[in-house]
Amino acid sequence: MNLVSLGIDLVAIVLLAFGIYFQRYRRREVMVAMIGLNVAVVAVSAALSSASVGLGLGLGLFGVLSIIRLRSEELSHREIAYYFAALSLGLLGGLEGLPLLWSIGLMALVLLAIAIGDHPRVTAHTRSAELIIDQAITDPAALERRTSELLGGVVTDLVIRRVDLINDSTTVQV
Repeated sequence: MNLVSLGIDLVAIVLLAFGIYFQRYRRREVMVAMIGLNVAVVAVSAALSSASVGLGLGLGLFGVLSIIRLRSEELSHREIAYYFAALSLGLLGGLEGLPLLWSIGLMALVLLAIAIGDHPRVTAHTRSAELIIDQAITDPAALERRTSELLGGVVTDLVIRRVDLINDSTTVQV
């Protein structure tokens, strides 16, 4: 791993963490975790690319570590996307043999995808929420009417997560 790749990775993770994520969500703990994850990935991928250990083993290790980390606290899909972006930037910055321009281009692509995909203007007119309703409602049409009443808006998508007939409740993603 050369210092130019390391520098580019550090610029990319700072842009992702401070420039995109923190500006939108202000969750310091997630931002710190992304930066720590990225730097750890760069360090380990640099070590793996200079060692005789196979790349497949290294990527498998990162996959297992990611799953363990992501399961330790409930994270939104958005936060998972930021974590994997940080992981990708670290791998791209730490892999030996990847041409520098490819590394820069792929890092830019990851940043651009996150910046556009999570831009507030892209989904400005939609909101998502998980509701626990104090009724066990099994009829989808009745559930849609009830959630519309509760939220005071139009329900465009509804996924029943759980119906508890014993405790008389329904968990729904709206």
